[in-house]
Amino acid sequence: MTVMERFNVLVLPQVSDEVLERIQNVDRRFNLIDARGWFDGELRATWPQWTVDRYLGSRTYPSTSLEERNRALAAADIVLTGWPPVKDLRARAPRLKWIHELPAGASNFLDTDLWSSNVLVTTSRGLTNRRPMAEYVLASFLHFARGLHLSYRDQRRHRFDHKTYDPIIIRDKTACVVGAGGIGQEVAKLCAATGMRVIGTRRSVTAEAPLPPGFTRLEAAHLLPDLLGESQFVAICCPWTKETTHLIGPAAFAAMKSGTVLVNIARGEIIDEEALLQALAEGKLRGVALDVYEGEFEGPPRLRLWDDERVILTPHVSAVTDISEHRGVQLFCENLRRYLKGLPLANVIDWERGY
Repeated sequence: MTVMERFNVLVLPQVSDEVLERIQNVDRRFNLIDARGWFDGELRATWPQWTVDRYLGSRTYPSTSLEERNRALAAADIVLTGWPPVKDLRARAPRLKWIHELPAGASNFLDTDLWSSNVLVTTSRGLTNRRPMAEYVLASFLHFARGLHLSYRDQRRHRFDHKTYDPIIIRDKTACVVGAGGIGQEVAKLCAATGMRVIGTRRSVTAEAPLPPGFTRLEAAHLLPDLLGESQFVAICCPWTKETTHLIGPAAFAAMKSGTVLVNIARGEIIDEEALLQALAEGKLRGVALDVYEGEFEGPPRLRLWDDERVILTPHVSAVTDISEHRGVQLFCENLRRYLKGLPLANVIDWERGY
């Protein structure tokens, strides 16, 4: 790498001018190509209408030709992308060495030609709005612990059935955090602050490593059934990979205590929804909060989930808040400096691991 070598950085998501300036100020060897919104037309044509309506909406975008877009991709050494991504980006960017996505999920690339490609792909894993997501989990725990979901039923009936509320206190109860990464650790700290005992899993655990703040016990993923059997509350915070697809299935539900509260802020495919519906039918669960669900980028949730008063459904908004603590752009700028120095980049996707 020569001192004056320049690198073209293609910016695709509709970030602010301030973000563009931050990126440009990293080093003059980076030449920014402002392509904000250029590919909206392609995204609308290649992603399901449900995703288009949810994430692109009616926002305006500049009119560009396919030739202009291909020329920009062909010149790109580095790409900054958002959600949803361009599906055939790799095939049209022969110089591409590295792409960074502002969202956190590696699974966002499953349906693109970047998956398992020779391009370095980094994500904002662990750097999204962790606190609001943790608050969503705790709010859901409290919602069902106090029986607040039953108030909606009573409001519709215009009649109280006070004997069905059966509220419980969360202090001294056990919460299992499935996936003790950045988000999971924030969940653990918040739950521990209320007096809950927090246990959890991560992909691998070493005896020498200290427990992250908030946790009283942390085990490898294969011990999840044991942890579920100790817990009254469960939060799904792990990445969606081949190994975690339907991780919460019949065996996991069988291991749970009766009256468990289950919250998913990760990806819908981690829960086997047929097994979930069966657990609800059997009265196994006190309540379920789903910020995500199977096939959420293709259509609405199942009617049986919509219609169950023990289920809260929200449209992937657990990270949304009035004050953003998202540090994806900060990581991108730090990795740009690393790139110039020839240092390893942070948060590179391991295609074999899936995140």
